[in-house]
Amino acid sequence: MGFIDRRGFIGRGFFAGVLAVGALGVLPGAAQAASAAQAEQLVTALVRDVNAVIASGASEPAMIAEFERIFVRYGDMPYIAAYVMGADGRRATGEQKKAFTAAFQGYAARKYGKQFREFIGSEITVAGTQKVKNAYQVATVAKLRGQSPFEVTFFVGEKSGRFYNMYVEGVNMLLTERTEIGAMLDRRRGDIDAMIADLRKAG
Repeated sequence: MGFIDRRGFIGRGFFAGVLAVGALGVLPGAAQAASAAQAEQLVTALVRDVNAVIASGASEPAMIAEFERIFVRYGDMPYIAAYVMGADGRRATGEQKKAFTAAFQGYAARKYGKQFREFIGSEITVAGTQKVKNAYQVATVAKLRGQSPFEVTFFVGEKSGRFYNMYVEGVNMLLTERTEIGAMLDRRRGDIDAMIADLRKAG
């Protein structure tokens, strides 16, 4: 995520991104209608899994691979990929959508997983959950060492039981990535295959 250059805010963005590698997804087990309690359970399980990887002491490549496995386990990737592709997704073929989904998954794991050292000893606690239209909004407070606490808000779909977005101090993660993917497409003059090839190497 490209956040403004304020002390600590870059780190906050990367912290949220690493959470997003594991989040954006489903409650453990099959997707199902979510309750407020299940939405909170999702966030709790997500943070537990991500923190376990961070604290494992594994090499950076091993951590990135594990973040991607978490992403696969929890992720509602077809929805996420469709959102970040934006209007360009309507002209993509089925094979291109599948390839983009896989490429974006790896890109996210690499992009945010490389920042893992910043998050050792981090904490995130659930502050409350409320119903918002057809979703649950789970408010949390994140604490990184040497930084003031900040808010991270997760959104879990009521019908799907899947995590589909998060905000960091009001910054929409999916919208940020959608802008970045759009810029990559612009650089390739709208060539989806070329953008996917770039995405496989990015991060």
